[in-house]
Amino acid sequence: MSSNRRPMAPYQRIAAQIMAQIDSGELRPGDHVPSVSKIMQTEGVSTATAARVAAVLRAEGYAESVPGVGTIVIERKTLTAGADRLAKLQAGGATLGDDERVEILDAVRQEASQEVADALGLEAGAEVARRRRRYLDSAGVVTVSTTWVSGAIADQAPEFLEVAPLPRMTFGLIEERTGRRVTRRRDTVALREVPEDVAGLLEVEAGTPTVVVINHYWDQNGEPTEYAVDYLGAGRELSSEYDLD
Repeated sequence: MSSNRRPMAPYQRIAAQIMAQIDSGELRPGDHVPSVSKIMQTEGVSTATAARVAAVLRAEGYAESVPGVGTIVIERKTLTAGADRLAKLQAGGATLGDDERVEILDAVRQEASQEVADALGLEAGAEVARRRRRYLDSAGVVTVSTTWVSGAIADQAPEFLEVAPLPRMTFGLIEERTGRRVTRRRDTVALREVPEDVAGLLEVEAGTPTVVVINHYWDQNGEPTEYAVDYLGAGRELSSEYDLD
């Protein structure tokens, strides 16, 4: 069967080869990526094509150009947002990356702020349960993630208020204890100032602008189950890639 997929442009093919070397560990942070002249020599391409390879590596977060040194491999600061962890869970995979770890910071009951109340379909001041985690990897803080559920869900799923990992995360716990399965989510990306209670955990100054991922979740009956806000660590980026063919 023939394929309609277009072949990669030469610079894309060469960049993909180098990224595969980085992903496999053949090239490690601090190593030089092949120079323009080296790529021209080994691949038989023009100067313009070879120069575009480094641009792709930088854009994809694999390398950076250092004055007087050249283009070197860097430690990738990738992010796995809560919604991505849900997808991994539903696919039966691990919800943490290979070098990720999670710290459970606290799990408490509190009164809902207007923002949390609106997200969970409650009145402001209603009792909710809050669970806060910090995800880290070899490059530092990935995100500080805070999740809220209603007090009623916390009553049915008391493990939510234990300062211990949840094997199937909040999504799985709610489904197991209540039968309410997450079937819809909305992800919102915003720029917010880091609040004081998050700043120390994120290792930045309070008031520092950062990217925030806000997740709303609903069950099979269209009722809200969970609300989460993730503050991204310094230098973290969000990216999405789609096949348009």
